[in-house]
Amino acid sequence: MYPPVFDRRSFIGAGAAGALTLALAPRMAFAKADTDRRFIFVIQRGAADGMGIVAPVGDPAFAAARGMLAEDFVGAARLDGMFALHPAMPTLRALYGQKQALFAHAVASPYRDRSHFDGQNVLESGGTSAYQEKDGWLNRLLGVLPPTQAKAIAVSATVPLALRGKHDVSSYAPSNLPRASDDLLQRVAMLYQGDSQLHALWSEAMNTRALTGDLAAGGGANAAATGALAAKLMVPANGARIAMIETGGWDTHTGQRQRLGAQLKGLDAMIGALQTGLGPLWSDTMVLVATEFGRTVAVNGTGGTDHGTGSSAMLLGGAVRGGRVLADWPGLSQAALFEGRDLRPTMQLDAFIGGAVAGHFRVEPARAMAALFPASRGTKAVSGLV
Repeated sequence: MYPPVFDRRSFIGAGAAGALTLALAPRMAFAKADTDRRFIFVIQRGAADGMGIVAPVGDPAFAAARGMLAEDFVGAARLDGMFALHPAMPTLRALYGQKQALFAHAVASPYRDRSHFDGQNVLESGGTSAYQEKDGWLNRLLGVLPPTQAKAIAVSATVPLALRGKHDVSSYAPSNLPRASDDLLQRVAMLYQGDSQLHALWSEAMNTRALTGDLAAGGGANAAATGALAAKLMVPANGARIAMIETGGWDTHTGQRQRLGAQLKGLDAMIGALQTGLGPLWSDTMVLVATEFGRTVAVNGTGGTDHGTGSSAMLLGGAVRGGRVLADWPGLSQAALFEGRDLRPTMQLDAFIGGAVAGHFRVEPARAMAALFPASRGTKAVSGLV
């Protein structure tokens, strides 16, 4: 059994063994809200290659521009006349066919430089520049939902920036607790070997820790377990309604073809586990998948791609008006590229996120944009996503 949702008070009372257990929890964060709808934000840390996920195979410049990376899409089933989905994601392909998956392409946050840290800060804070906003758009979302006395909860050593802010967020682990070394973990396991109660707690902790690896670990098994855990915490009537799952491993400077395929296999497994775990609640669920920026169009000398600009984003779930790719495609000719090397963004990620959550939670779009992305004044939310 996975642990139920705790607030900070119950966490403090859990005792030393419990504290150690919780300190090893996976990198997920949750928030309750007075709504029956579920919303999950999956962040792809490391700048995922949007064109390696949803490939513009109908663009006449695609094959030449992408070189060996284009080979993944030879024979891949097309989503429409322009795009094909990476074959490592059969679950997402099925969701697309069921009109429960929508892909947005040539999308980017307001950030235009190439630092992962700054780009993730803009993505999570909802600012137009790094460190402009001190809290996160996902926390500010709580302010536009119906009032609730429930608290947010983080299954993480620290609450990710997107969920930080004035609205209450609890955590499974103190934010200043250092991560234990593997040597220490082995020594503690030996210490608890003869104690039936502490050994059981420790075994549970170690099983949970195994979920924290990147999505490619265990052929996607870890990712699937992470999705199943998130679903368990969101199903109960008093459970979380908003979750954030942090995924790493998307920075593919070398050997991208194999690495990205493994990452996508993990992501596909995680989404499948979420759908299975949520059961009938999937029909009222929306999953947003987004990254801080894209990657270069051309392949570099080590079979990878470097930091770029435009990428892709996903909306998944029974609440999504899916079965389509939303894109004002800019083209891949040399003259069409941003700064002569990147996919040119034609859709604002802020507007895409604002339109998605406004539609999902039935909030007036202008109100949602003003609350979630206050620095993006005048930006209109993308409509028709739900």
